[in-house]
Amino acid sequence: MGVLRSETMTPGVLVMPAGRAPDFMNALGRNTQIQFADMKAAQTNAPRPYRKYVQRIDEMERILRFLQVEVNKYDFKYYKDKVDEFLTMCDKYKLDEVEAQLKKIYRQFIDFKANNAALVAERNAAIEEKWVVDASLKTFGGVSTGGSSAALLGEDAAKSGGDGMTFSNIAGTIAEEDQQRFARFLFRMSRGNTFTNFTEIEDQIVDPKTGKAVKKSVFVVFFQDVKGPNESVLHSKVVKACAQFGVNTYSWPFSASDAASRLTALTRAVEEKAAAQKAFEGYIIAEAARMLSQTASQNSLIEDWRLFCMKEKSIYVILNQCDGESTLKINVWYPEADEENIRKLLVENSNANGVAHLITDKTRSMKKAPTYFRSNEFTAPFQELVNTYGVPRYKEASPVPFTMVTFPFIFGIMYGDVGHGSMMFMFAIWACLNAQSYRYTMPGLYNARYMILLMGFFATYAGFMYNDFFSLGMNLFGTRFETTASETDPIQNYTPTYDVKNMGGRGPVPIGIDPAWAGAQNELLFLNGLKMKMAVLFGVAQMIVGVLLKWSNAFYEKNVVDFCCECIPMMMFMLCFFGYMDYMIMYKWVTPLDSPPSLINSLIAMAMRQDDPNPLFDGSIALEGKLMAASVLSVPWLLFPKIVYFWFESKKHAAHPPKALDGEEAEEHPAFAEEAIEQIIFTIEYVLGTVSHTASYLRMWALSLAHQQLSLVFFQKTLSGAIGSGNPLFVFFGFAAWLAVTFAVLLCMDSLECFLHTLRLHWVEFQSKFFHADGNLFVPYNHKALLSMDTSS
Repeated sequence: MGVLRSETMTPGVLVMPAGRAPDFMNALGRNTQIQFADMKAAQTNAPRPYRKYVQRIDEMERILRFLQVEVNKYDFKYYKDKVDEFLTMCDKYKLDEVEAQLKKIYRQFIDFKANNAALVAERNAAIEEKWVVDASLKTFGGVSTGGSSAALLGEDAAKSGGDGMTFSNIAGTIAEEDQQRFARFLFRMSRGNTFTNFTEIEDQIVDPKTGKAVKKSVFVVFFQDVKGPNESVLHSKVVKACAQFGVNTYSWPFSASDAASRLTALTRAVEEKAAAQKAFEGYIIAEAARMLSQTASQNSLIEDWRLFCMKEKSIYVILNQCDGESTLKINVWYPEADEENIRKLLVENSNANGVAHLITDKTRSMKKAPTYFRSNEFTAPFQELVNTYGVPRYKEASPVPFTMVTFPFIFGIMYGDVGHGSMMFMFAIWACLNAQSYRYTMPGLYNARYMILLMGFFATYAGFMYNDFFSLGMNLFGTRFETTASETDPIQNYTPTYDVKNMGGRGPVPIGIDPAWAGAQNELLFLNGLKMKMAVLFGVAQMIVGVLLKWSNAFYEKNVVDFCCECIPMMMFMLCFFGYMDYMIMYKWVTPLDSPPSLINSLIAMAMRQDDPNPLFDGSIALEGKLMAASVLSVPWLLFPKIVYFWFESKKHAAHPPKALDGEEAEEHPAFAEEAIEQIIFTIEYVLGTVSHTASYLRMWALSLAHQQLSLVFFQKTLSGAIGSGNPLFVFFGFAAWLAVTFAVLLCMDSLECFLHTLRLHWVEFQSKFFHADGNLFVPYNHKALLSMDTSS
């Protein structure tokens, strides 16, 4: 059957000389789609001869991370995301040269950080000591005009009287947030025998470790000494308190002249330290500007180095997976369509110093072959949705072609509204037209732009079907109902003007629901019945497609057992009950009936084998009995024949166990009990699941109803009342409130809710009918894919 299947894969062995292996890997990674298998995965202590190269590049990447943090401190633009351009000129970079440059720059930045920390610490000390001296002048500068030590109350201050009493002090700097706690601690510790004075430091002090500004204050602790400062118990306690708080202490000037001279020297020292620091920092800024400047690839130089390290590391990681010493070999998988291109590339890169060969391996089992689907920007997001649930088996039917249509369509059924759908559609058009501008900054939106376009289109389409525009009815083609009552009448009876008997007369409105239903008292009841039946119709149709895909797998694999024992009874069960239910819905829609039966009552009578008092048509009771009998018969048909087949197969494998192929272990046959239990579970899941899945599709009706009612409530509570007031100011604020709640709830939250429910219907209700989801995804070694994945993460 014509369904999408994964590309044909070919197993092979790549053989290349060790001396030129990196060159061949570089060429293959740039121009081919080829997947490598680790030849040493089963070996615990296998030698990895290229480990030293990986370790070197790990160190280079560590240096690059350090340098990125450092250069980002400066206000330079970082150019990146030019992967294609980088790959066209990356050959000019050599591992040894890049490594040498990185180590040189790294040493420069490390030396700068060390020197800068030392200069900052020295400058901070000079600033703090300058402010201590300045505080001494401001505090005691007016006490005496002489140059005596008594003027500044130094540690050798003059004695007071003849009793040996002296005044001493200890000065320094402390963090501003600690000064009150420090003062209280000293006061309690000395029992009130100390006095602490603080002066704010106005100059900026930078922490040499963090580089952040720190607010500090000058403190001076005054206290009395009896025996002199060097022998005072109180002096020792103050010194210990300073050490406990981690403050910096500085000597107090002995005289005003000493303070003035020290202040001049310290001011000059601060200026010299600042000049030295600025000069050295200017050199580092220039080096940072060079690393952030654009190269031929339009990336910054440091970004080129980072991409180069990633590419080189990936090469040596794969070479570590190869067997051999002088000649390396490794198992590969590649698409059959790419074989000629791979061989041609190997020939072009071979020379007298080394030749590489690709050998096809026909002995390898295809059961573990990777699954590969070529995709483009349109199909990629849908393929990603399928792969997120599970990778299809090799050559298993892919649901992607159907998902590309059914996913946005079912979303549109749930989200149907011309206003909201058109807003989403217009946003998607903008996203498609401006895709390159945000390709790397918003990769999620870039990848999903076409999916959003289809979702907005089908939401708008469903809105026309529902005749719904921001919860307001539309009148595009007129109505096919008329009434003689006035608009003020509380109840209006409408008479159809179209041919309700389907006798060839005038038909209903050409598109969607008649506008007469908008605002009618029984509008919600009518829409509920209509949308509920639509959900069942679409749900059963999608599940039938899922069963047909299982048929296609059986045809492709030529599996007669699966076709006869699973495909036929599955389709019989689906059609005989749920297919007939859909037929009843559509029959009632297109066939005028004087007393139409209730679908639920008819289905109950069919399941319970009771006589339907109000049959749908002549002969329907007999037909329903046969269909129900076929539905019941399909259950044991689905269960027992496959179990009997498993029993015979287990006996055959026990008598003739399979032999191992060269280089591969013999395939073990599962136990009969295990296979029988799996078949029982499969039968129960399908029979009960089909019932529950049909009910699950009613979420299409529920989400559509919720969207319409939320939209209606928001309009009535905001814009409708404001318009009715006639006040322009009320209209303005009402419109603002309506727009805000519409964007936050309906365009964001509700669209995400509809997306998740649509995803659930595809993953569970649809794909469970045929999809095993246990395949191995083809992961080719490709430089562009590797580097693009990194830039978008």
